[in-house]
Amino acid sequence: MNEITPDIKIEGRSAVFIEGAYTNTGGLTAATLQFKLPLEYGGYKKLWNKEVTFFLNEHDSTPLFRGYIKRVKENLNDIEIYAQDVLGYMVLGGNPEKAKIALTDKDNVDGLTAANAIRKAISKALLSTKINTDHIGDTTPIISSSNPPLRGTQGVLDIIKELLSRAVDNSVSPPRPNIGRIVDNGNVSQFVIELESDLDAGQIKYVFTEYGNITNLKIVNRKVPTVVIVNGKGAVKGTFSHDSAVEAYDRNYLEVSNESLESPAECKDFAQKVFRANLITQYEYGIDTLEGARLNENDIIRIETDDPKFTGNYRVRGKKIAFTPGGFDIGLNINRKPPTLAEDIVQQDN
Repeated sequence: MNEITPDIKIEGRSAVFIEGAYTNTGGLTAATLQFKLPLEYGGYKKLWNKEVTFFLNEHDSTPLFRGYIKRVKENLNDIEIYAQDVLGYMVLGGNPEKAKIALTDKDNVDGLTAANAIRKAISKALLSTKINTDHIGDTTPIISSSNPPLRGTQGVLDIIKELLSRAVDNSVSPPRPNIGRIVDNGNVSQFVIELESDLDAGQIKYVFTEYGNITNLKIVNRKVPTVVIVNGKGAVKGTFSHDSAVEAYDRNYLEVSNESLESPAECKDFAQKVFRANLITQYEYGIDTLEGARLNENDIIRIETDDPKFTGNYRVRGKKIAFTPGGFDIGLNINRKPPTLAEDIVQQDN
């Protein structure tokens, strides 16, 4: 393990721990922190829902993780703690019942941009003290939450995912989706919206080499949307499906919005571009490495190897850090363009 001095604080007070693991898979899923305390830790039975922060180094001012304890288990030799970040907090107390709001014709988030609709949904669910939206930004392009309007009792996280899925930037090729993620300002968790990073033009944050700081490489398959529905201006819409891709990957649906499209033909053409963009990022790679603990979701890294199939720019999707009081090991999930097989499917006639 690399030598550092990790620090875990429970309600602002440092806790003596044995070992732990931080996991963030990205994609608006809850980051988790699992760690073990000595049996003699007092008051552990009252830890449920307490705030816990994890600092990669004891002198850091901003935590790598801020969350809330959801499970405490006493073992024979230690006390095991499980915590989730604010996205997990939206599932109250680890219970399957989500934080929800009711959207009606009179009380809703209509007429707002995606960012303001998300801000209002978080406020209506009384989550503003846990997740701040001061620096939320907005989608590119900016879209309306009214197309189509959201109705019924819905989970806050489901609302966020739905609104972000509607906004796709068509000013570049391939089109890029908008993503949401959690950052920390040292005092509170912040929700921010940003475009998926551009692998060709974005700033490279870190370089990894085959014989320098990479210890292992593995490949992970992602689900490809094979039926894409695009909602344009007004009631205009278009659908694109790819027969060969459906046969290869099964029937998976994705629905997005682009209010600049005014005809079904434009919507179908855009749907085809969205399909291609998702196919390009179909494969994720996992690397075990000695460095890069402070990399975040959507950061761009470069990998240099003797094999041209793997050399190139990658986008960070998530990471896992296993740690002890004196060191840590890092695993990164990254993605880039797929192998030739996926490109061949795109080139086939539909």
